[in-house]
Amino acid sequence: MGGVGPITSLAYVLTLDDPDRFRKSREVAPALGLVPKQDQSGDRDPQLRITKTGDSYLRRLLVGSAQYILGPFGPDCDLRRWGLKLAQRGGKNAKRRAVVAVARKLAVLLHRLWVTGEVYDPFYHSHPDQTSLTQNNLLVRQPEAVCA
Repeated sequence: MGGVGPITSLAYVLTLDDPDRFRKSREVAPALGLVPKQDQSGDRDPQLRITKTGDSYLRRLLVGSAQYILGPFGPDCDLRRWGLKLAQRGGKNAKRRAVVAVARKLAVLLHRLWVTGEVYDPFYHSHPDQTSLTQNNLLVRQPEAVCA
C-alpha cells in the first residue's frame, strides 16, 4: 500500500497484537485515539480535537502516512481522492482535519485487510463494472465470474 512502509506496518501489527481483539474494524480508530472528543450539551455539538488515547507512536506513524498520501508525491488512489476532497471543503484547519480523517480510515483499512487477508485494491470504489448501487445507495462489490 503506497504511503505505508514496513515500519508503520510492523508497528501496527505489534501494537494491535491480535486482530480478533476488535469485533469490527471501525473499533480500531477509537483505540488509537483517532476520533474526535465529544462534549454535547443540548443543541450544542462542538467540533473538538482527537482523543489521543492509545499508542502515540503508532498514531504518529499513521498520521505521517496520511500526510504522504495527501502530499504531492502520494499515489493516486480512492483514499487520496477522498482526503483531497475533504481538504478542499475549506476552513482554516481543513487540511489537518483531512490528514487525521485519512489516518483514521487507513487504520480501519489496515485492520480489515489484516483480518480478511485480502490484497489492497487502491481503486476499490472506482470499478464501475464490479460495483452496483443497492437500495440504500451503497457501493457493493459484485462477485467476479469464474471461467472454467
